[in-house]
Amino acid sequence: MSSEPLTPPERAELLRIAREAIAARFSGKKISLSFRKTPGLEQPRGAFVTLHRDGALRGCIGCFTTPRPLYETVAEMAISAAFKDPRFPPLQEAELAEVEIEISALTPLRRITDVEEIQVGTHGIYLSNGPFHGVLLPQVAVEYGWDRETFLDQTCRKAGLPPGCWRDPATEIHVFSAEIFSERTEGLVP
Repeated sequence: MSSEPLTPPERAELLRIAREAIAARFSGKKISLSFRKTPGLEQPRGAFVTLHRDGALRGCIGCFTTPRPLYETVAEMAISAAFKDPRFPPLQEAELAEVEIEISALTPLRRITDVEEIQVGTHGIYLSNGPFHGVLLPQVAVEYGWDRETFLDQTCRKAGLPPGCWRDPATEIHVFSAEIFSERTEGLVP
C-alpha cells in the first residue's frame, strides 16, 4: 500500500469530498465525484475522518486497509463519522455548518514487539488482545501531553482492557503514521 504525501490541492479535495458526502446524505442526493483524479487520491490507503464541533470531538471513524481509492474511503468514513459513531447521536443537518473536518491519511500498520519503537507524536497505536481492540491516532497523545506509557495505557482503555494490558504477551501492538490535515490547517472555511 502506497503512502506518498498528498499535495495541498489533494488535501483540499479530500476535505471537500468529506463535507460533500455528509451534505449529500442530508439531501438524499448522490455525492459528485467529478474532479481530476490524481495518483494521491487514487492510491488505496486507510483513513480516519474526525469531526469536531466547538473544539470537541463529534465523531471519528476510520479503516486501516482497503482496496478502494483514498477519495472513496474518505467519503465513506465521513458518512460513518457523522452518522454511525456509537459514542454520539447522528449529526443533525443544522450542525454541519459548525463542524470542522479533519482527515488522517494512514500508512500501513506495522507490528512491533518492543514498545520503545513507539514515537509519541509520530505513531498511532492499534492494540489487540483476543476479541478486544483499540486505536488512538498519533495526534491524540500530543493533544493530551501523554508519554509513551500513558499513550499505551489509554489505548488499552479504548480497547476495553485494563491499563497495562500492553505488557501481556498475548497483546499485539501495531504502529502507523498519519498525514493529518483539517479545514483549519488547509485554510478552508466550512
